[in-house]
Amino acid sequence: MNFDFPLQRLPAVMTGPRTERRRILLGGSAFWGTLVESGPDQGRLRLDDGRTVDAEGAAYLPPVDPSKIIAVHISYSSRSHETRNRPRPTETPTYFTKPTTSLNGHRGQILKPADCQYLNYEGEYAVVIGRTCRNVTPDEAWDYIEGFCPALDMGLQDFRDTDQGSMLRVKGADTLLPIGPGIVRGINLFEQTLRTYVNGRVVQEAHIGEETIWGPHYVIADLARHITLLAGDVLLMGTPCHSRSVDPGHTVECEITGLGRLSGTVVAIEAPRASALGVGHAPTDSPEVRRVALGFDERVPERFKSNLRQAKGEAA
Repeated sequence: MNFDFPLQRLPAVMTGPRTERRRILLGGSAFWGTLVESGPDQGRLRLDDGRTVDAEGAAYLPPVDPSKIIAVHISYSSRSHETRNRPRPTETPTYFTKPTTSLNGHRGQILKPADCQYLNYEGEYAVVIGRTCRNVTPDEAWDYIEGFCPALDMGLQDFRDTDQGSMLRVKGADTLLPIGPGIVRGINLFEQTLRTYVNGRVVQEAHIGEETIWGPHYVIADLARHITLLAGDVLLMGTPCHSRSVDPGHTVECEITGLGRLSGTVVAIEAPRASALGVGHAPTDSPEVRRVALGFDERVPERFKSNLRQAKGEAA
């Protein structure tokens, strides 16, 4: 059984032709469509009712309706080097969950409350489950994948000191999971490159095949030992090095060659009313919060640090 890369044989979900399914809001209703890959309508979205619409001008909804969202803590070698200073973070993968209410669509607003300082980006690819999956081997797991999406696993690191390490409020707040624009099949995922941009400048970059520690087939088989995965469920597959905080007005994008480019804009909102009354754990600016939010700059490429400073309008 092969857990390593490159794969000995490409699974069907990564064998062409490329197809991409998107979900949009049109006239107050949700519609599914397929991106036209060739011909006179190339680049337009053909809805399931036969109409074609401008894909660039469409209002996008998340292309998923999951019962659950499960994320791998660390699954890229550069991220493991940055945070743990070693090529493999743990012997086996560890996970956290995000509520389904954290979902956000392409070109959506990512909300940053006024009482939080640290809203970190994490560019990732998401795996979408295609049918009920339980008790499978890694080799079998590929047959349960519907496709892949770009995703932004945003996090309010100010809550790193609470929830007993579960990261519920770090990763679970509303709007903190932009995903899309669509679900893609027919692309060899392990030949693709992931890039995260802030205001158009590259702040993360990784070749997926070269940096992956645990592939989706391993993660699915691991989770499905004890948790039934249902059609539409989303697995977030981790981020490369250099997750850092962004501010209102910043545009954050995750581009994965072959899959597409996802965008979201950070927007300031007022602090929750109950927070002013002293309800709940307050956001903190502790050494642990700063350790994660600001990272280990000495362990990441200088170009990412320079690009982020320029994106924020700071001295290069």
